[in-house]
Amino acid sequence: MNRIARPAFGTFAFFAVAFSLGVYFTFAAVQGDYGLFRRVEITAEAEDLQMQLLRVQADVARMENLTKRLSDDYLDLDLLDEQTRKVLGMLRADEIVIR
Repeated sequence: MNRIARPAFGTFAFFAVAFSLGVYFTFAAVQGDYGLFRRVEITAEAEDLQMQLLRVQADVARMENLTKRLSDDYLDLDLLDEQTRKVLGMLRADEIVIR
């Protein structure tokens, strides 16, 4: 009996499937919806949103300050004068406008 030893097809199929699954899960861990690249994108987006939040909070604080300065309880005459001039477009007789 001169039988030629050939690899079993089942063994080859098992290793092919195991290799394919390994490649798939590695790809998914790096490029997938929950992979490393997506995590980096989310981190960068979170930092950008944090900066936007700080800018909006600063704007809100500035607007609250202006609102307080124009309220009935606290009246800033300089701010009132500035706002009325801006809205009405009026000048005093001793002022010069430079454009």
